[in-house]
Amino acid sequence: MFTKSDKMKIGTSARILTAAAASGLLAAACNQSAPPPSAPPPPPPAVTVVHPAAREVADWDEYPGRMEAKDRVDVKARVGGYLQEVKFKEGEEVQKGQLLFVIDPRPYQAAWDMAQAAVQQAQTRLELTSNDVARSERMLQAQAISAEEADTRRSAYREAVASLVSAKASGETAALNLEYARIVAPISGRIGRKMVTEGNLVNGTMAESSLLATIVSLDPIYCYFEADERSFQKYQSMAREGKGENIRDGKVVCQVALDNETGFPHEGTMDFVDNQADPTTGTVRLRGLFANPDRVLQPGFFARVRVPGSGKYDALLIPDEAVETDQNQKFVLAVTSTNTTEYRPVKLGPLVDGLRVVREGLTSNDWVVTKGLMSVRPGMPVTPEHK
Repeated sequence: MFTKSDKMKIGTSARILTAAAASGLLAAACNQSAPPPSAPPPPPPAVTVVHPAAREVADWDEYPGRMEAKDRVDVKARVGGYLQEVKFKEGEEVQKGQLLFVIDPRPYQAAWDMAQAAVQQAQTRLELTSNDVARSERMLQAQAISAEEADTRRSAYREAVASLVSAKASGETAALNLEYARIVAPISGRIGRKMVTEGNLVNGTMAESSLLATIVSLDPIYCYFEADERSFQKYQSMAREGKGENIRDGKVVCQVALDNETGFPHEGTMDFVDNQADPTTGTVRLRGLFANPDRVLQPGFFARVRVPGSGKYDALLIPDEAVETDQNQKFVLAVTSTNTTEYRPVKLGPLVDGLRVVREGLTSNDWVVTKGLMSVRPGMPVTPEHK
């Protein structure tokens, strides 16, 4: 049983605990209703901006093309016989007149020696018949021989003259055959693999002559490409209007690049236009001629070719990375005088030296965002860095 004193103590403790709990709840409520300290807003994002560059440019039309050697020669045997020597390294560059192959020359040397002997015999016979004719003329005047005998000696002389001509012709043929036994490079260029190895019999008959190797020239070099009819007509119109050269005069500049090259580092001229269009494709075949001193361009390579597609005109150019796409609409972000971005739809032209031609939508006084596009959108404040 609790005494009166114990009951008074328990009541006092309960009131103290209740007051403490109420104070704690009041403090918690006060803490929850107090707002946290506010953070400062982030600064406007930094972007790089540039003025469009004003420059005189010309449009270019680009085509796929293929490199082709200016000269190509199949080296074939002109006389038959056993191949005695190969005098070159496969794949190397050779010079015009360089010895390439040697066919066994001994049969042709013997034939030439025989031809020389035949020439000497014919020469000796001609001298004898010439003397006989001279004597017969004197004897005929002295009536020491008959006219028939004199005619016989004259005929023998004419026959000796013909025999000498024939012997000399045979000697020239023998000399040519002996020369053909040593096969030299007809042009300068790169030679391919040998098609016949030493010790094999080669055929020198015209229709069945043995192919020994192939040589292609390297400098200069051609690039063939096809232009569609509309483009070809445009080039002709440009020439008539004085906006460009006639493509048949060999003065139109063209440029070429290989697949691994940026830009168009090789410049040449169009030196050939076919005399008719291909009715099956509707294209005209054209050819550019290019200097190739460093041998970068090789016959058979695919290439990109471009030719002037317009006369020169004044244009505004911007870096191509500044252009964005909104569905089918090309646009850029320009920075206004209040340092906010503005959506600008633009009409674009071709790339010129890595810069994009802008035909409509900008002026030379505009500031165009080129870097930092991922962090901004139209109407945002920005911190421009002018370049």
